[in-house]
Amino acid sequence: MKHLKKISLLGWGAFILLIILSITGAFMNPGKLLSAEGLVPADIAWVMIAGTLVFLMTPGLSFFYGGMVNNKNIISTMLQSFIATGLISIFWVVIGFSLAFGSSFHGLIGDPTKYFFFQNILSSQPSPLAPTIPLLLYALFQLKFAIIAPAIVVGAIAERIQFKAYLLFMFLFSLVIYVPVAHWAWNPDGILAQLGVLDFAGGTVVHITAGCAALAGAIVLKQRKRFKRTEDEPSNIPFVLLGTGLLWFGWFGFNAGSAMGANGLAVSAFATTNTDTAAAGLSWIFFDSIRGRKPSAMGFCIGAVVGMVAITPASGFVGIPQSLCIGVVAALISNLAVHWRSQSSLDDTLDVFPCHGIGGMVGMLLTGVFATTAINPDGANGWLYGNFSLFSTQLLGMLIVASYSFVMAWILFKIVNLIYPIRVSEDEEELGLDISQHDESNNIQGGYPILDI
Repeated sequence: MKHLKKISLLGWGAFILLIILSITGAFMNPGKLLSAEGLVPADIAWVMIAGTLVFLMTPGLSFFYGGMVNNKNIISTMLQSFIATGLISIFWVVIGFSLAFGSSFHGLIGDPTKYFFFQNILSSQPSPLAPTIPLLLYALFQLKFAIIAPAIVVGAIAERIQFKAYLLFMFLFSLVIYVPVAHWAWNPDGILAQLGVLDFAGGTVVHITAGCAALAGAIVLKQRKRFKRTEDEPSNIPFVLLGTGLLWFGWFGFNAGSAMGANGLAVSAFATTNTDTAAAGLSWIFFDSIRGRKPSAMGFCIGAVVGMVAITPASGFVGIPQSLCIGVVAALISNLAVHWRSQSSLDDTLDVFPCHGIGGMVGMLLTGVFATTAINPDGANGWLYGNFSLFSTQLLGMLIVASYSFVMAWILFKIVNLIYPIRVSEDEEELGLDISQHDESNNIQGGYPILDI
């Protein structure tokens, strides 16, 4: 009964907060849509399409994760990722964008009042950081990145975390980790941007933050009851293939859209993204074959996602041949990391840290090696072109973000656990989170859906 009362109080509290936000929003000045000079229709069209592609990545991630977990946890795992589309959308409008891209306070955080409830968005065209598109479009494009970052963390703590506790963590992660790092890296006055750290589309902001937070979560929540048991094989590999396809498709918007225009840089980022992803997927299964394993659908899909992660920070700064190298190197390092994790006592359910965390780190460092101003004059030459300082800058930025993300996420998981038990009971874990958390079942037998006709 006490547990039910706590659930009821949390539900009422969240609902009342949403009502308060809706009433507050009703009295906000909506602004006035102005026609600004300098906007380029082709750039607006492309960034709108790219933003839609990035949005598709979160459902894609849900399928990717859902296919890897046990039958009884498919719905809960998919929902834990997909729910970010609702929660973070509201957070971003109310205060997230303002904190990330508002006027900088000593390079650490943005002015929370600058774009509070998206005020001053319509009347502030064009975007200061992308002058050929409206500021509102820039804000919405960045929203899609903010959505997928906390959704990635789910993979490390799947099959054992309370849904309501994760909602609270998702909000705190976005507020305390994602928003500050986005400000540091992508606001021109941010501390990482001032250092000269290059992150074209989210190597630090999305993947290192999420990967290191995932590692902290796996440590705090400890092992699943059925950790390393043979019956916990992937439940639906076709879901994994579908999710990988959606991620690959959406990642073109993720990287090429970050050029903020229909231009040559977008085309280059599109090409480097595809080349790197293909190389990483092949490298993963070839490396598995060398170690005596059969080439698998899971292996190719995981390798491809690692490649997408690794090319993200570099996609707008490196050439196509170099992107192939990044994909191969990232796949090999992450493959070894996954093997090490499987031999350890760390229960990172879906290997989020070895794939997203380490993949993002490899991509950040190799950006410092292969970046060239021949591709992007707004970037810098890397180590390969005689500028070792960029590599050292990338290393420093990587260490700052990784350390901050891990420590703060560990603290946040502990705080959430004090407010609401973060882990399900052993009985709930054994029953499965689909039933124990949501009273829903996917009617799967043998890993595949059964249609009642």
